[in-house]
Amino acid sequence: MQRRFIEPVYTQPDALRRKPNLNQGTMLHFVNSQLINGERNLLQLRPFTHEEFGSTASSPSPAHIEAVNDLLARLRQQLMRHVQGLEVAAYGTGLNPILNSKTQIGRMTKSVEQVWDYYLELFSQRQTRFAPWLLATDRIARDCYQVIYSHLATAKSIPSPPPFSYMETTRTPSTFRRGIKFSRIGRNLNPFPIVQLPFHRLINPWTLGAVHHEVAHNLQSDLGLWQIVPRRIYQRLSRDGVPSRIAQIWARWHKEIWADLVGLLLGGPPIVASLIDVLARSPRHTFHFNERAVHPIAYFRLLINTRLLARMGFPQKATQYQALWHQLYPYPENSRIPDALLRTLKRVSSLVVDEICYQPYQQIGGQSLVDIAPFTPIHHKQAIEAASRLARGIDPGIIPERFLVAAARHALERGFASPEVISRNFYKALTHR
Repeated sequence: MQRRFIEPVYTQPDALRRKPNLNQGTMLHFVNSQLINGERNLLQLRPFTHEEFGSTASSPSPAHIEAVNDLLARLRQQLMRHVQGLEVAAYGTGLNPILNSKTQIGRMTKSVEQVWDYYLELFSQRQTRFAPWLLATDRIARDCYQVIYSHLATAKSIPSPPPFSYMETTRTPSTFRRGIKFSRIGRNLNPFPIVQLPFHRLINPWTLGAVHHEVAHNLQSDLGLWQIVPRRIYQRLSRDGVPSRIAQIWARWHKEIWADLVGLLLGGPPIVASLIDVLARSPRHTFHFNERAVHPIAYFRLLINTRLLARMGFPQKATQYQALWHQLYPYPENSRIPDALLRTLKRVSSLVVDEICYQPYQQIGGQSLVDIAPFTPIHHKQAIEAASRLARGIDPGIIPERFLVAAARHALERGFASPEVISRNFYKALTHR
């Protein structure tokens, strides 16, 4: 795609030369300076170039840069119209049009600058020492997309650009989906998925099940399943006699449950261990219940995932994780979780796992999630072999990128090598591909 540059309207402001209808010299200079400011803003809030963020594998791809430039082009066109409006107002007879145009220019300049600054920071991280880490998580995210789209029975348009990783040190893992409005870019539409990861996850790669989880949010959106999944959960629970209030709560939790379950299908059993890293907090936090929240009760999330783990062919692993969980939180009945939710947890969680993962969806060609994101005991053995290779500094081979988080976790738990060696070899294996 050819990059779209928007040239400034003015090479030199015309206010002085055309002698607008302003009699006072000071006012004339005021208007002229505003036109100069607007012109310079247009010049400096320019499109990004492919070269300014480097030419390594970790650099932003041309597709990512073009997507941001298209967004900037639309915003710069609006700023250009406001600058033109000020020049027109300068030939009028009133001051209000001039002041109104100046206000609009100021507001629009800040809006363009906010977007420009956000993506400048996003792309500039690819020139720091963290670039290899971000490249590695990019490749895990892309692999998650590739396995899903390559297993679809019905062709769907291939999403582009792919997810882009970003390190945000003050936040928990999160994502901004393609095509949504969010405040960091002034409520404009985000042109590609952004996976936001904190520093403490990146230095401990066996905790990067967060990548699978956040990518799963984007997959639910890109596959067109954002609206249908909660409806299907509610209908399934209602058919099986679950009270309406409980069915509504579980349907409201659909986004996080989907992301947990799809993350497990993409990464295997060690993704559950990565989830425990997040969920295991004080009982007050883990048992916390808010009926309007979109996140399931943390205590429930682990048990939902072990339901799927057992069905995937890992019943022993599921039992081990459940035993650990019950040892950490032995008295859920003493919490403030409503008794109706606790009593129905086992049955309802099994129904929800079945509905999300094992039932066909028209949006994915009449297949189920386990059809398009299969993870079997054979894959688990591959991850274990890769764990041994990572520990010894040997290339893990052609194993899918999404399995390497499981390999790092397995190497850590088995003590195959020190955490430093595992981390170093993990990133080496992903960035040297």
